[in-house]
Amino acid sequence: MLAGRTILVTGAARGVGRAIAEACIAAGARVLIADVLEEAGRATAARIGARFVAVDLADPASIAAMGGGIARHEGTLHGLVNNAAIATGIGGPEFDAIETATWDRVMAVNVRGTWLVTRACAPLFGTDARVVNVASDTALWGAPRLLAYVASKGAVISMTRSLARELGPRGVGVTAVAPGILRNEATDYVPAERHRLYETGRAAPGPMVPEDIAPTVVFLLTRGALALTGQVLPVNAGFVFT
Repeated sequence: MLAGRTILVTGAARGVGRAIAEACIAAGARVLIADVLEEAGRATAARIGARFVAVDLADPASIAAMGGGIARHEGTLHGLVNNAAIATGIGGPEFDAIETATWDRVMAVNVRGTWLVTRACAPLFGTDARVVNVASDTALWGAPRLLAYVASKGAVISMTRSLARELGPRGVGVTAVAPGILRNEATDYVPAERHRLYETGRAAPGPMVPEDIAPTVVFLLTRGALALTGQVLPVNAGFVFT
């Protein structure tokens, strides 16, 4: 499905990003994984046969340097998966107890970082490139006690639609997936009651893992997915319908 295509996946040292990177390689792509976790990122890249690129989404200079390095080494990108994000305090403080510094960091990484990575990579896109933004179904149902993250993922959804219109004339498709809470090392801290809410509330009940999301992302990176540009797919086994 992705033979001959070069794909960049951010936040791919572990969790959802790693599963997406592995699935892209299995589909025939050449994969670059970008992460702020250098040791874990390099280990993952070595294990799955990808190239590691260090990046800090909170640092615009780091993102620009990443784009420049990809331009020199690869020259062209056929796909970008904006997966990297931070989620703080799922089931944590109410909206009026969130610290300003926490809000600002979530927005800097999840919203500004997604924009800047897309901006840095856009000059490298061919006419059939695909961008997949990893949003969250929390922005579709309004999850409580998680306002900074929910707001940031709502912004990612809105950016997906606007970018689809701006990049569409170039033949570049932009979509988003909106998973719910998954079972992986990044969500070990999530309160058990929040996991139960999802796992009993899905139309197809039970836990989901990162590998459940990856096949949809792989499809959205294919040339045939252009007809879905601008759409947000809640890949969550029916916890939220749109």
